[in-house]
Amino acid sequence: MEIKLTTPEIRTILQGCQYTLQLVGSSKDYRRLQSSEYFSTSNDVVLNDAFNILGEIVSAIDDVEQATQQ
Repeated sequence: MEIKLTTPEIRTILQGCQYTLQLVGSSKDYRRLQSSEYFSTSNDVVLNDAFNILGEIVSAIDDVEQATQQ
């Protein structure tokens, strides 16, 4: 089964994920967890990295949209 999403829907979902990550990252409990000496990921990524990556993807989508409209 293929899910059909339009480009604006994809952009909105990704931006919503960014907003959610920003909310989680700004919470006192999450900051406490991330600053723990026991907090570790296999490749040293943190929540802010995921936020930034989503921003880059949204930006790339915008670039494609602009290039294909010209």
